[in-house]
Amino acid sequence: MDNYRLLLVEDDPDMAAEVTKELTNLGYHVRVAETEAEGLAAARSHPAALMIVDRMLKGIDSLSMIETLRREGIRIPVLVVSALASVDERIRGLKAGGDDYLVKPFAMAELAARVDALARRLDDVRTTKLRGAGLEMDLIEQTVRRGEEAIDLLPREFKLLEYFLRRPGQIVTRAMLLERVWNYRFTPETNVVDVHIGNLRRKIDVAGEPSLIKNIRGAGFMFNAGA
Repeated sequence: MDNYRLLLVEDDPDMAAEVTKELTNLGYHVRVAETEAEGLAAARSHPAALMIVDRMLKGIDSLSMIETLRREGIRIPVLVVSALASVDERIRGLKAGGDDYLVKPFAMAELAARVDALARRLDDVRTTKLRGAGLEMDLIEQTVRRGEEAIDLLPREFKLLEYFLRRPGQIVTRAMLLERVWNYRFTPETNVVDVHIGNLRRKIDVAGEPSLIKNIRGAGFMFNAGA
């Protein structure tokens, strides 16, 4: 996630230094604000891609800052960190406009994973076109083209191809596809994935050339972005 600007609102210098070091090593550019006022000013004047906000700043609940940003239309994803661990407090944090809530004490690796997850979600929201192996998918127009040729896909085929285009070169299991494309919360005994992949291949593959969706023996499938 190189070049992501991250605003850290934290009044504990030691914690701020530790978090900054961890995230800088991962490629983030971190700016630190120590108070609610500084956090508001920074979010307004130097918009970051992400924010990490300590819930208690100088004894003041920072949820009011998040609520203010949301009222002003500032939609920066916010990870709230707090020692307030009850379910009610977590719900308050999310209802105030937080996108995730991490309870103290936490491992730096978990913080990094939460930030990474928010950054990936941001990428998904920002992306309007996906490309790979000569295909171009327009997520706004809901179209797929290979060069000047339009490829007519059914809604489920479109969603299936989108899932692969977002994960080039990665092994994708049938269980992953059933959960993310079909919204199953269990793994039924069904060949629906194989049937739809077969239909999709017939539409996106070029005769005489390797299939864009490869079978990985004993594992699942992989989108061949370099084909």
